[in-house]
Amino acid sequence: MLRRARPEDADELAVILRAAMRGAMPSLPKLHTPDEDRRFLRDAVLPNQEVWVAEVDGRPVGFAALGSRDEADYLQHIYIAPEFQGRGLGTELIDRAKTRRPSGFRLWVFQKNDGARRFYEKHGLQVVELTDGSANDEREPDALYEWVP
Repeated sequence: MLRRARPEDADELAVILRAAMRGAMPSLPKLHTPDEDRRFLRDAVLPNQEVWVAEVDGRPVGFAALGSRDEADYLQHIYIAPEFQGRGLGTELIDRAKTRRPSGFRLWVFQKNDGARRFYEKHGLQVVELTDGSANDEREPDALYEWVP
């Protein structure tokens, strides 16, 4: 089940974010503390982006956040707790993003996050740019994907 996020979800969403990142890319530098992640979600993401939560048995297990920058729509975040991956929840969130942004959207992903890249490509997103990572905090090469209906 999907629902809109609430401010009180910030703590659980931060745990999901950290677990999903650690599961997908364990070697990625940890630049932020758990408290910084919670504050970022509570103060920057939840009030300024359209955030959808995937629930199982009433418990948040994933989320996606839609926002805009540079006059384009972006899927800014999409994370599923590792133990709930492969159950169709990511597909539900991508489908919701497509419904909410019918003219298309973009997203950034690290180039070595092969699982996420396969998932995005399976859902019709295409690479439009590859970078050396000099513009992101982690300094990790990334890829810009785009979905256009």
